Amino acid sequence: MVKQSTLAVTGSVAANLSKIYMNRGKFMVLLAACQPRMKRCWQASVIAALFLVCLPMSLYAFDFSQWDAILKKNTRPSNYEGIGYTGFDYAAILKSREFDKLVDGLGSYSPEELRGTEEKLAFWINVYNIFAVKLVRDHCPVICIKEVGNFISPVWEVPAGKVGGRMYSLNDIEHKILRPMNEPAIHFALVCASVSCPDLLPEAYMAAALKSQMKSQVNRFLENREKGMRVDRKNKTVHLSKIFDWYEDDFKEAGGIVGFLNSERGGSRNIPPDYAIKYLPYNWDLNTVR
Repeated sequence: MVKQSTLAVTGSVAANLSKIYMNRGKFMVLLAACQPRMKRCWQASVIAALFLVCLPMSLYAFDFSQWDAILKKNTRPSNYEGIGYTGFDYAAILKSREFDKLVDGLGSYSPEELRGTEEKLAFWINVYNIFAVKLVRDHCPVICIKEVGNFISPVWEVPAGKVGGRMYSLNDIEHKILRPMNEPAIHFALVCASVSCPDLLPEAYMAAALKSQMKSQVNRFLENREKGMRVDRKNKTVHLSKIFDWYEDDFKEAGGIVGFLNSERGGSRNIPPDYAIKYLPYNWDLNTVR
């Protein structure tokens, strides 16, 4: 009976190991529940679980809960020059200690600790969006994020923030880290603080929910007729965001732009291959709340 009970406890602990580092309190509850059965025998998996709990949290995925809270508090529907978008309240975080702590935390976090494609994608998408907000915040007031840079040194090349002690620009993150990962949907998650950009998701990206978050972002953007996609069936034309023009090569593996639009990720939009493609004007004005 002792062996059977112990095996049951061991299986229970093993099944919960992935959750333990996310919430140490949950492990204490689990441990208390298991204690009566484990008085006579501690298994290796339990010891391993204790070791996991004792390890510093910096060994695991970065905690974006502060960013999640900032997004939920400071984003709301806005409209500018006929374009609907999700506005961000930059003025509200000018002196935000929470935002400062978030940026400081990224500066001391080593991205080498990231594991798996989803974890890496979620991390760097969040970082890009955080640093875009930081650039605007650091140079307020600005009408357009492009004002942060100049002709010789555009904003995309301006040092934006540190991760693991290393300084990154927005271009570093987008072109050297994210685009080589061959996930075209990143272009609907990265927000360069402009009205015609995809909308800020009012929550942090998380590895466990990344697929559904990305699909939601793609559909949300393409359903926006003013900046995402507008189909003219009469004239066999599809009007698309300039994002598709700038990053056309990134959609090749999905069957090209039309192939992507008709894919599951693109929402099966049924665009015939003979339709002409035209591009919508891109509004670079700041995506502030209005």
